[in-house]
Amino acid sequence: MTGRAFIGTSGWRYPRWRGDFYPRGLVQRRELEYLAEHLPSVELNGSFYSLQRPESYRRWRAEVPAGFVFAVKGSRYVTHMLRLQNVHTGMANFFASGVLSLGPTLGPILWQLPERVAFDPGVLDAFLSSLPRTRGEALSLARDHDARLDGRAWLEIEDDGPLRHALEPRSASFADPRAAEILRAHNVALVLADTAGRWPAFDDVTADHVYVRLHGSTELYASGYTPEELGTWADRVRRWQSGADGDGMPRDVYVYFDNDARGRAPHDAVSLDARLR
Repeated sequence: MTGRAFIGTSGWRYPRWRGDFYPRGLVQRRELEYLAEHLPSVELNGSFYSLQRPESYRRWRAEVPAGFVFAVKGSRYVTHMLRLQNVHTGMANFFASGVLSLGPTLGPILWQLPERVAFDPGVLDAFLSSLPRTRGEALSLARDHDARLDGRAWLEIEDDGPLRHALEPRSASFADPRAAEILRAHNVALVLADTAGRWPAFDDVTADHVYVRLHGSTELYASGYTPEELGTWADRVRRWQSGADGDGMPRDVYVYFDNDARGRAPHDAVSLDARLR
């Protein structure tokens, strides 16, 4: 038995991709559909900047085939403004905004921290304890949304399956072994981020899944990955999939390329996905 690999990009709507990865003349409203013909997953990052609407999530779901997976980036209001504290209503609004309408295409939720948020054992443990672990728990949380979501909340689920989470810290203080222990206790993946040395790369495996973000190995958000680098990443993904990373547990692996400034992300993602197939 081996885990599954979901390779994709961080977002899909980039002008630089048009006439390059996207064929010239492809209308913008078909870009996600085109991406989903070539990759099994994408990271939905508009949800980080603002609360999206249920009709947007439903439209995106309708544009991808069965088996496709959306990783959804959690609200920066929770991570950057509240800094993981007193987050109940903020998270309720996030989950009520339409995330649950993705149904079976909903994958892990990514919580990205700013560099200024340092590791605090109590804060981290309390935040991870508050995360919904199933769609049913997320629905119950969503019902606590505030007045901003009145009349536009999505409060339905199709099944009560598990819900995965990943945390991407950017403070070196998260190298503290206690951080990995707390994440492991809550089965939340510690994101392995390649950031051209800008932020620390944490490689502890802390959950039943692995989450990787590739922002560029030599130039942040810009540089492409060489065939040799992609081969190394493919080997690592296979090891996580097979359980050969030390504890013998096969894991699903989510990898997203965020080196989009020069349009490399979709090409690198397709190349890595092909290697793994």
